[in-house]
Amino acid sequence: MDHAGRTTEPDKRMLRRELLSVRNRLTADDVREAGATLAERALELPELARARTVAAYVSVGGEPGTLALLDALRARGVRVLLPALLPDNDLDWGAYAGEGSLARVQHGGKMALFEPAGERLGPDAVASADVVLLPGLAVDARGMRLGRGGGSYDRVLARLERAGARPALVVLLYDAEVVQSVPAEAHDRPVHAVVTPSGVRRFASP
Repeated sequence: MDHAGRTTEPDKRMLRRELLSVRNRLTADDVREAGATLAERALELPELARARTVAAYVSVGGEPGTLALLDALRARGVRVLLPALLPDNDLDWGAYAGEGSLARVQHGGKMALFEPAGERLGPDAVASADVVLLPGLAVDARGMRLGRGGGSYDRVLARLERAGARPALVVLLYDAEVVQSVPAEAHDRPVHAVVTPSGVRRFASP
C-alpha cells in the first residue's frame, strides 16, 4: 500500500462495501437502540461535558442514530452545529434548533440528508467547535477513520488545521466497526476517540 493511493483506494472501496452491507441489514429498531446507548456513552465524555459548541451531524440510513445525542446536547445548553452539503462536497453549517428545524434535502443521486433549515453560518463556522463528531464506517487501532469516500470531512479537518483549531475529534460507530486496521493515506489524521454502544476507546492525540 503506498501513499499515492494506487492500492489504497481499491482497498478502501472494498472495505466500505463490506461495512455498508452489514449496516444495510440493520432494522430501524437496531439503529434507534444503538443511537440511544451511544448518546449515553458519548454524554459521559469529559470533552462533551465541557463543550460550548459541538459540530455534529444527523444520521441517515444504517448509521448509528444521532438525534438522541443532538437533543441531549441541546438540552444542556450546548450550541450544536449541523452540516449542509455544498455542490462541491464541502460543508456549510447551521445551528440545530430541534428535530423540527431539519429539512430533508436530496442531493442529486446521493442519499437524502437532513440539514438545518435556518441561517447558514459558512464553512469556517466549524472552527468554533470544541468537539467535532465525525461520521464514519470504521476506525482502527491507531485511530484512523474510514469515511464514506466523499471527501467532505477531509476538507473539514484540513480547514480546522489551517485555522489552528484543535477540537476533540470523535467518531460514532457500532462495536464491530472498530477494526485492527483501515487503509490510510499520507493526509489522513487520527481521531481522539471512538464511541460505540459498548463504550469509549481513546487514541493518542493527533
